[in-house]
Amino acid sequence: MKLTTRGRYAVTAMLDLALHHEQGPVRLSEIASRQNISQAYLEQLFAQLRKTGLVRSTRGPGGGYLPGRPISDISVADVILAVDEQVDATRCGGQQNCQATLRCLTHDLWEDLSRQISSFLGSISLFDLVQRRTVRVVSQRQDHMMQQLRIQ
Repeated sequence: MKLTTRGRYAVTAMLDLALHHEQGPVRLSEIASRQNISQAYLEQLFAQLRKTGLVRSTRGPGGGYLPGRPISDISVADVILAVDEQVDATRCGGQQNCQATLRCLTHDLWEDLSRQISSFLGSISLFDLVQRRTVRVVSQRQDHMMQQLRIQ
């Protein structure tokens, strides 16, 4: 399975948005600072997330992004798929040409693994992640660090 930086950053940014959206629209610059992700890269990701309806944007001085639907209805798999990532453990991308032009001996195993991973990621919502104590502790630490930087 290969989950690229693109998929990881998209999930991280969406989780940050889920943690902070109740205070109003979240600016990408805030997510970029808290998560140490390039704002330009986030703009690309959020353009794709907006096209799929996972986020919506608001303009103006208080503008930013909000989830496009309840965070309990957004799965980790939804986010990964929205940024054109695929969770595929096969070497052939599911084409069944793993050994030159033929199917390899372990193709079914890796295909089954891919389905299990997709099912697992599809069963976890952003709300589920927000409820995790460890996620909230890290988020509070990040928020505190950002406040300290603003004071200086």
